[in-house]
Amino acid sequence: MNAPVSTATLEVASTAQTPARGSAAKPMIRVSGVTKRFGDHEVLQGISFDVQEGEVVVLIGPSGSGKSTLLRCINFLEEFQSGEIHVDGEPVGYADGIRKRQSEADIARLRTKAGMVFQNYNLFPHKTAIENIMMGPVLVNGENKSQARAHALELLAKVGLKEKADHYPSQLSGGQQQRVAIARALAMRPKVMLFDEVTSALDPELVEEVLKALRDLSKEGMTMIIVTHEMQFACDVADRLLFFYEGSIVEDGPPKEVFANPKTERFRAFVKRYQSGSQS
Repeated sequence: MNAPVSTATLEVASTAQTPARGSAAKPMIRVSGVTKRFGDHEVLQGISFDVQEGEVVVLIGPSGSGKSTLLRCINFLEEFQSGEIHVDGEPVGYADGIRKRQSEADIARLRTKAGMVFQNYNLFPHKTAIENIMMGPVLVNGENKSQARAHALELLAKVGLKEKADHYPSQLSGGQQQRVAIARALAMRPKVMLFDEVTSALDPELVEEVLKALRDLSKEGMTMIIVTHEMQFACDVADRLLFFYEGSIVEDGPPKEVFANPKTERFRAFVKRYQSGSQS
């Protein structure tokens, strides 16, 4: 379970600059009318939004509202029934204009553009931290080992773990393992990063070290979509906040505006529940 928000009143102090809407620049991520069903249950109901280069979009909402499923569709870990997704101008999963599934090679190439970090770290237990990070660049991208090692050390330093390069996952805390997982995704030199509840499996005292790594990435201009229940973090780091409810986006805007002027009672109730939790 996630820890509730740390303050009863959410303070929006983000200084991030929201990219200009309606600019001529092509969005880094475009989601257009995406629907996804599991059997008769429609998990995503015609989802549409754009993410500009360098923008940080945070998805919040009740469990089961479709947030994580959407991330998996963007990385094509889940197929979707209709609509289109583009990353860096390229179609995801299906060729443009037709519902023909792309080749596995094309799908694999796409996944190098959209790095994804999950709730669970999924590190190889028999590989050290640096070996975990080097595997993708060497085996998938064909980098030589010395080049991959140098880059892996840079990434470990970026997430504050350079001294843990030769440690195995069992020798690392949960927060440290999650930061290695972030470095591993970055090693593929992605254009965008997708984070799915990356702090939900951590003890409360370890959450902040992972959130700091995400804050640092946002300052560097990495395009990110982050699914989280850390409400104060969402306010601090997001350019835009999307509130999901039963497979639809029902609130969309800068965090300060969304929290100050909620359009729906569903969102008011959602925020109130987390504020109440922080007081218990």
